[in-house]
Amino acid sequence: MKKNTIRKNQSIKKKQKVIQKNSAESVVAKQASRSWSISIYVYWFIILFFIAATFYILGRSHGTCTDLNSQNNNVEISEEALLQANDYYEEAKKLLVAGNIADAIDALTTAIEAGNPTVEMYLLRGEAYLQTADYRKALEDFNSVIEMDQINAIAYYDRALLNIRLEDYATALADINNALAAQTARPTSVLQTRDLYAKRGQLNLWLKNWEGAIADYTNSLARPDGVVNPTVYAERAEAYTQLGNYADAISDYASAIRVISEQIQGATTAEEREALSSNAMSYFEKSAALNLALGNIEVARSDLNSAYTIATALVDNVSMERIQNLIAELQ
Repeated sequence: MKKNTIRKNQSIKKKQKVIQKNSAESVVAKQASRSWSISIYVYWFIILFFIAATFYILGRSHGTCTDLNSQNNNVEISEEALLQANDYYEEAKKLLVAGNIADAIDALTTAIEAGNPTVEMYLLRGEAYLQTADYRKALEDFNSVIEMDQINAIAYYDRALLNIRLEDYATALADINNALAAQTARPTSVLQTRDLYAKRGQLNLWLKNWEGAIADYTNSLARPDGVVNPTVYAERAEAYTQLGNYADAISDYASAIRVISEQIQGATTAEEREALSSNAMSYFEKSAALNLALGNIEVARSDLNSAYTIATALVDNVSMERIQNLIAELQ
């Protein structure tokens, strides 16, 4: 009996130890589980924090880019920048007058790149490029002007001069027509309608449109504005000659010589007087040839004598010899 009691107590103690052990293990397991849960929460908290931070940074970056793009799309030229551009433009005009074309182009380029370029800036730079024979850049500037102002007579006229240098007379003629239309719609004192008709007459002459040339030269001479150019009479005389109208051609050569005699009086340099005199000598010779064709021998001889007098004054030995031979043939 006593032994059974002892065994029973030992069994109870063993069970208590097992229960205590299991209870301890359960507590440890619960603590470990709790610790693991806390670690997971911290881990996900960190992940979520970095995700949120990433989106925040990206959002700020996107906002900054949007703000920059908005600023770029709404650039406002400051008054100071405009004043600086105008200063460069004015400086460029002075440089061109002084003959410093390269620096003038640089100044105009700076003015244009300063922002809000004007028609005048492109036009002046195009003319400067034209003087340096940089026809591609000149054409780009003239085209820019026309895109900005479709009735700018000066731009059409300048582009016509460029195409004349390129010997593209048909395109030049189209530009002169546009220049005339623009001048009619919005006249500018920079150009004279007389000169536009004269230039179109010259183009028609080169294109062998004799009647068109005569009509344009006649319109040019009929205009009250500007100064009469003796070459307008001389070139109309060439068109008359091609049509066999020698009498009107002779009359025009006489008119050209008369204008030259008036211009020589006001010439300020020896070079200018010599150039005018050389043209007059040529017109006398052409008139002599036409008079000879009409059988006007004495008038032809008189024309040649006048040409010889001019050649002597110019000390042009080659022309003197040629004219002397022609006079001798009339004896």
